[in-house]
Amino acid sequence: MTQDLFVGIPVTDYAAALPWYERLFGRRPSFLPNDVEAVWEVAENRYVYIVQDPERAGNALVLSFVDDLDDRIAEIARRGVEPARRETYDGGVTKVTYRDAEGNEISFGGVPG
Repeated sequence: MTQDLFVGIPVTDYAAALPWYERLFGRRPSFLPNDVEAVWEVAENRYVYIVQDPERAGNALVLSFVDDLDDRIAEIARRGVEPARRETYDGGVTKVTYRDAEGNEISFGGVPG
């Protein structure tokens, strides 16, 4: 069974948000469906997109579990994006949260290596 996933992050100003997300994901979008939307394929058939939608901007909560948490966080830091919060839970699972300029939260979770 295949399961595709599209996760949307509403932003007020697409043009202003795009460079931050390119730094966060480490590359340009996988595709641009229109003038106010950018899509990154983060894993096979799993996508995160930003879309200009001022009425809903700033309220997204996105969490992606990765198997290379330490490397991922280090790569993002090298691109000039620092986490807003880092939490470690019972069992050693860590969640690292980034916030864009509008307050949308994009987090990566996993077990540090």
